[in-house]
Amino acid sequence: MVSAVFHPPFEGSTSASANPANKSVAGTADSARQTAAAILPARRLARDWSDLMLKVIPPAAGLGLLLGIWALVSITTKGNIPSPWDTLQQAVAVFSDPFYQKGPNDQGVGWNVLSSLKRVALGFGLAALIGIPLGFMIGRFTFLSRMFNPLISLLRPVSPLAWLPIGLLVFKGANPAAIWTIFICSIWPMIINTAVGVQRVPTDYMNVARVLNLSEWKIISKILFPAVLPYMLTGVRLAVGTAWLVIVAAEMLTGGVGIGFWIWDEWNNLNVKNIIVAIFVIGGVGLVLEFALIKLATAFTFEEVKS
Repeated sequence: MVSAVFHPPFEGSTSASANPANKSVAGTADSARQTAAAILPARRLARDWSDLMLKVIPPAAGLGLLLGIWALVSITTKGNIPSPWDTLQQAVAVFSDPFYQKGPNDQGVGWNVLSSLKRVALGFGLAALIGIPLGFMIGRFTFLSRMFNPLISLLRPVSPLAWLPIGLLVFKGANPAAIWTIFICSIWPMIINTAVGVQRVPTDYMNVARVLNLSEWKIISKILFPAVLPYMLTGVRLAVGTAWLVIVAAEMLTGGVGIGFWIWDEWNNLNVKNIIVAIFVIGGVGLVLEFALIKLATAFTFEEVKS
């Protein structure tokens, strides 16, 4: 009697190791993945480095151009305009003690900047409290729009400094007159941009509000305000920029403590180095204000806000 011998099937007979061709394909795929894994970080690093260069080189080139022209002008005027190096040394001396006090009209640059910012904050805050609600009403109601548009068109082109004598006459003081000047130059951008934003709200939104019989407060808070916010923030940015420009000129005329008065006082002392330092201080503070408002606008809008 012949017994049958059972031979179990060879394990893994269908695996890649049993087939040389499959083994070769698998090895090629693994090699390709390893090569890609090695190439991708290098490409990413090169791209990041290229982006960094595009962000660094153009501003550095612009700054170098400014310094070159500045140095050339200094040489041409035979030192009447201080050189960049002399101005840098003076800036180090100025900022070594920016908050000194030697009298009511002899204070460090830090106190002067803070005084100017305080006036800007007060004037701008009052303009925002009045201008933004007024812009909502002008944009919301046709009667008010037709009523105020001629007045805004008449008064907006007037130079802010033309309002300064009116402030001195009414308020009998330099400080409130400067705040009044900031107020009158800051209010127009906020009124106009807010009103334009309200008028550009899609009609469908307002139709839905009528169908739902929403109250005026609900319409303003739930529909108008979110839609108008980008326009309103644009008006705020324009108003702050204008206010910071105007306060320097206003303080030159009214005197007291402030960055504008500091520039005028240094001119009377023929200290041109401090005047140039003050110019860069004014530009730096304006840049910080602009950057802060851009970040604020970006945080409250879905679209990217560009300077």
